[in-house]
Amino acid sequence: MKKLSAALRAHLASEVTTLCTCWKATLVNGWVFGFTDHIRDIVINGVNYQAASGHTPTSIVSNSSLAVDNLEVQGVFDSESITEDDIRSGLWDFAQVEIMQVNYHDLSQGSLRQHTGRLGEVRSGRSAFVAELRGLSQQMQQTMGVLYSPTCRADLGDAVCGIDLAAITVTGSVTMPIDQHSFIDVTRSEAMGYFDNGKLTWLTGANAGLAMEVKTYTAIDGKLSLYLSMPYAIEVGDTYNLIPGCRKRFTEDCQKKFNNVINFRGEPHVPGNDAMLKVGGQ
Repeated sequence: MKKLSAALRAHLASEVTTLCTCWKATLVNGWVFGFTDHIRDIVINGVNYQAASGHTPTSIVSNSSLAVDNLEVQGVFDSESITEDDIRSGLWDFAQVEIMQVNYHDLSQGSLRQHTGRLGEVRSGRSAFVAELRGLSQQMQQTMGVLYSPTCRADLGDAVCGIDLAAITVTGSVTMPIDQHSFIDVTRSEAMGYFDNGKLTWLTGANAGLAMEVKTYTAIDGKLSLYLSMPYAIEVGDTYNLIPGCRKRFTEDCQKKFNNVINFRGEPHVPGNDAMLKVGGQ
């Protein structure tokens, strides 16, 4: 049961209502944004809900079966708070969202909370975006447990792996940009493929603070190619931090590359499908 003030409950029961929808987004970096479908900005508890960026939510479907709640929000890039570059850079991924209705003629009546959750998939086009809102019950749908695997289940640098990421992180700068997802750093001297599947974080330049996974590293010319394009142009002199990649293999990565066999969390000697399907002595 949703808690309502007596005044708001009476307003909802009246024949004519003056309601508007407000939604607040708290990004993972702590930034807070508010938006409303009202014609004017509304300030609630110190948060300014902007009317500049309209949004169109789908119907909210919730039930007691723990199924994932269904809601999408469609909007346009007509506010400085939401830009295509921010969405492409992942700034809005997993933002905490609260949706509520208020009486815009009398905000003292409080609010009717509609939904709480986190943003999931955010798709963007040239002038609009579509954000999937995942309710709290969505977390109940996550697969739990540990599976046998010939590859390591730990992530490089986590508490189970034990590798000190600061000790293996290197820095560099762009000597020749190619496009927005690849560049050359002629000072790199690591072996071929050393940074494949690694992580690059920009320290300076237009992309400062943003990170992206490395697709390939070519030792012969120091070329680094990223999995996705950066939202802003890569320029000469842009500096970065770079963590080498780990493909979670026992011999090539854990043993030879990181000398961390004792913390390998996999079963490299478990027979594969070929052994299990072998018939007789063949």
